[in-house]
Amino acid sequence: MGVEIQIEGLTKSFGNQLIWGDVTLTVPAGEICVMLGPSGTGKSVLLKTLIGLLKPDRGSVVIEGVDITTCPERQLYEIRKLFGVLFQDGAMFGSMNLFDNVAFPLREHTRKSESEIRSIVMEKMDLVGLLGAEDKLPGEISGGMRKRAGLARALALDPELLFLDEPTSGLDPIGAGAFDELIHDLSKSLGLTVFMITHDLDSLYAITDRVAVLADKKIVAVAPVHELERSDHPWIKEYFLGPRGRAVVAREAAHDRNSAKVDV
Repeated sequence: MGVEIQIEGLTKSFGNQLIWGDVTLTVPAGEICVMLGPSGTGKSVLLKTLIGLLKPDRGSVVIEGVDITTCPERQLYEIRKLFGVLFQDGAMFGSMNLFDNVAFPLREHTRKSESEIRSIVMEKMDLVGLLGAEDKLPGEISGGMRKRAGLARALALDPELLFLDEPTSGLDPIGAGAFDELIHDLSKSLGLTVFMITHDLDSLYAITDRVAVLADKKIVAVAPVHELERSDHPWIKEYFLGPRGRAVVAREAAHDRNSAKVDV
C-alpha cells in the first residue's frame, strides 16, 4: 500500500497576492513527509490544493497517474477515495456520536451493509485506542480523543494516503507524543504515505522520513531532519537554534549518543 505524490511547479495566488510559487516535491510511497514553515506561508492552502479542494494557478499534482488539478470532477471523486484527511480541529460532526462520525464516509461512499459498517468502525476505533467510546459525542471527550476519532474516520475507507493538518496542535506534550507514535505505527503497519503539516519539532524527530520547508513563498529545503539542523537558511536556523529548538536538538543528540553506546 501507499502511493507516491508528485508535485510539479505548483503556484497559487489569491488576487494579486502570490501565496507560493513553483512548488516541486515528490513524496515517495510509504514515507512520512512533514511540511514545515513559518505561520502564514500557505501550508494549509497547499494541503487543500493537494486534496483537490483548491485549484492552483498552474502546476500539477499527480497521484496514481491522475493529475488532480485538471481531472474531471468524477475522476477526482474516485481518486479521493485513496485519501484520508484529518484537519486541525478534527472536523467532527458535533451532533453525531463517535460511531456515526467514523461511519459517515462508509455510508457516503460505499454500499456496505450496516453490519459491515459496524465491523469496520469498531476495527478503526480499536486501531486508534477508542474502543468503548463509540457512543460518546465529540463535546463529551478530550481534544486528544477527538483527534483519535478524526483519525479513525480518516482511516475508514482504508486509504493509501493520509493528509494531516497540525494533528498535535492543542495537545499537551504527553498527548502529542502518543499521537505521533500512533501515526508512525499506523503508517508503517498499514504502509500508508503520510503528508503532514506541523510546527512541532518533537514530531519531526519522532516520525518523519523527510521534511519539506515552505518559506519565502517557495520550497527552500527538502531533507531528513538531521540534515536540516545544519541549514544556513535564516528561518530554519532560528527554528532549530532558538530556545525551544536548542533543547530538543540537544536531547535528540544525547539520545543518539546513548543509542550508539547500546549498539556497541
